[in-house]
Amino acid sequence: MKSWLRALLALTFVLSTATASEVELTQDEDKQQRCNGMYSQASWGGSVEPFILTKFDNSTYTGEKDAIVSFVIFEWRDEELLGIRAKPDDISKEIICYDDNVQAKLCNETELGQFILQPNASEISKNPIVTQAINLRNPKPIKYDIKKTGYYCVWTYGYSAEEYRAIVTFRNAYGELPAAQIAKLPFYGGLTIVYAVIGAFWAFLYVQNRHDILPVQNYITAIIVFLIIEQLMTWGFYDYQNRHGDNVLNKTLMIITAILNAGRNSFSFFLLLIVCMGYGVVKPSLGKTMMYVRILAITHFVFGVIYGVASLSITPDSAGPLVLLVIMPLAATLTAFYVWTLNSLNLTMKDLLDRKQSVKALMYKKLWWCILGSIMVIFAFFFFNSFTFASRSDPGFVPNHWKTRWFILDGWLNLVYLFDISFVCYLWRPTVNNRRFAMSDELAQDDDGFEIASFGGSHEDEEDASSPPREHSPSGTNGSKPPKPVVERHDRHSLDGETIFAVGEDGDKWSDDEESPRNSQERTRLTDKGS
Repeated sequence: MKSWLRALLALTFVLSTATASEVELTQDEDKQQRCNGMYSQASWGGSVEPFILTKFDNSTYTGEKDAIVSFVIFEWRDEELLGIRAKPDDISKEIICYDDNVQAKLCNETELGQFILQPNASEISKNPIVTQAINLRNPKPIKYDIKKTGYYCVWTYGYSAEEYRAIVTFRNAYGELPAAQIAKLPFYGGLTIVYAVIGAFWAFLYVQNRHDILPVQNYITAIIVFLIIEQLMTWGFYDYQNRHGDNVLNKTLMIITAILNAGRNSFSFFLLLIVCMGYGVVKPSLGKTMMYVRILAITHFVFGVIYGVASLSITPDSAGPLVLLVIMPLAATLTAFYVWTLNSLNLTMKDLLDRKQSVKALMYKKLWWCILGSIMVIFAFFFFNSFTFASRSDPGFVPNHWKTRWFILDGWLNLVYLFDISFVCYLWRPTVNNRRFAMSDELAQDDDGFEIASFGGSHEDEEDASSPPREHSPSGTNGSKPPKPVVERHDRHSLDGETIFAVGEDGDKWSDDEESPRNSQERTRLTDKGS
């Protein structure tokens, strides 16, 4: 109980301190510099001119002497303009203007405490470079206007101040959302519209064939509605954050979105598993197996929510071996879904092929190719991302990929999921003959068909073939043979009034006075069935 309480308190602390557009700078080495992507006003529009605002907190200043903090704002591509080598063969650069550097004529006295720039930095830089020596006795806010899209950095260093704290606000023209995530806003908005269109088509077919709906199609209907709500909530989360910033309500929306995402994953695995088991098409019911599938889906959902909460409350630095207690259960349920789904699909296809149900088998074969194609795409992206992230230690990795990193981490998986769910909806869409297709078996293609004798008894035909032909002389003539016996045409009708098959031809009939007793009885049986 105490561990859960500590986890909730840690989650509350993280949610109350972390903001999307504001970062903190301190004297700690890993917090002296912060960088962020910024869009110009022409790139995404907006009513506010984008800017970077830095405010130093003078509450950390307690002494009588001046406490100076070196400060610089620059665009990443201009980083080479920071610092000067004291000698041409020196590896490192002199970054801060100290008295020694003034004597070496690397900077002048008016630049003491500032970052050293190249002599022609203002002329060759792609964007303005602003450097100042901030006196914590009376610090003033520093506002840097963004004219061009780029990856901007704010760098501080304690020149004579042992302790300092500053808040940097990256404000884009379109709103409060970080530039690296703004593309998610139209992306999830577009996904919401796409799922709504799919839902509209599905609803039209569902209502049109509402009297012939299979149970599995009710599950598909439920997940389509769930996906529309989930994508709308995700879009609403980013839209609210863009309008109002990262406040308490936005943190609540973030948690709700994480729970809905876990629900979508569990529901999707559940639906795919029962479809691969042949539910609704091959089997009218799964019996007790359905209960086990539901238990697995609920378990996966619970572990997914726990994993989502843990990912918010545990930072990578504080993660230890105990984090495996959160990851392993989720990985176990995920593996169970994968193994059970693929095994069920193979068994269903084998059963259909053994019973020569080629049409249904083809439908499940298409589903098999869809799953295989998705796995291949995922592995291809996995290897591509592995090679891409292998160069993450390169200083230029983040500045060169900050615009597209969201798609590599999240966007493309949503597109793969969209394709898969759309394909399943297409294969299992409501049609006129839903139940007839699901509950009937296809005639095997290598059958010899049927004969009229199958209705009257094949044993009699065998006896007739082995015995000599009978004579029929109603008028006393000398052994004349009767015409070829044929049964009158009677059509068999299905429950819907459609003719399934017909027996006999109109031109082959018995005469009124020439009728075989056996065939007369047979015709009566067929007539009764046909009517």
